[in-house]
This record gives sequence, structure tokens and C-alpha cells, in this order.
Amino acid sequence: MTGPIPNHSSDLSRDRDTNRGDRMPLTKGTLRPVVDVPGADEDWHPIARELYISAAESGQSDFYQKSDWLLWYSLCEDLSYYKTMGRRSGQMLQTIYSTMTELLVSEGARRRARIELHDPEPEQDDAAVLALADYRSDLGVEDAE
Repeated sequence: MTGPIPNHSSDLSRDRDTNRGDRMPLTKGTLRPVVDVPGADEDWHPIARELYISAAESGQSDFYQKSDWLLWYSLCEDLSYYKTMGRRSGQMLQTIYSTMTELLVSEGARRRARIELHDPEPEQDDAAVLALADYRSDLGVEDAE
């Protein structure tokens, strides 16, 4: 999608505004802990290495497949080369930034792709477990650990 960055769905007054007109349906992901991804190369420029590591820790990686991680690896290899070469190419930098956009690095890129990241839902304890805990508390029984 081109054009201005759409508003976050929480900023819209009604649910129907989220999917009005010819917009694609909104796809939502959940923030999650680090997953097992190929390791960053220790010889990369520090910025390329940190960018790669941050991608693995970011919520948009919920949508990454193996080919996306290989693209990330190649991109960071190129970024490292770009950062360490003497004379830099504007075209190479533009290509690197364009690929980062395709990998949904920025919030603007994710919104254009109709992807929003939300905090994970808090886990709720089973009602029976809570009732038992209240019962034990009323009796003055403490857990032995």
C-alpha cells in the first residue's frame, strides 16, 4: 500500500473504519519472546549485528518464514559491507532501506501492510485454582515450598 501511514486501529472511532472501502483486512500479530533464528555473524559491523538481533526480538518476526531470515542475513551482510567500505554508494543504501521496508522493520511499513502489534493478553488463572487459593487463604493455610 502506498500513501500516508494509516492510523492505528485503536485511534479509529469505529471498527468499521478499520476495514472500510477497498482496504485489505487487518492482520494482527502478538509480541513474543525471541525465537530460534540463525545467529548474527560476529564479523559484521556493530549496527548490522544489532539490527539483525533486534529483528529477532521484534513482533513482526511472528510473520517471518525461513526465507525471510535468510533475506535478513543477506541484508545485514550487505549493510555491514556498506558501513565498512571507504566510499559509500547512495544506491546501495537506498536498496538496503527498501529491503528493510519489505521486511516490515518500521511501524509505518507494518501499518501500510495492515499489520499491528499488540501486547500479549495476560494469562488468566483457572477459576477453580483461584477458588481453591481463596479457600486456603480463608483457612489460613500457607503453601509449603
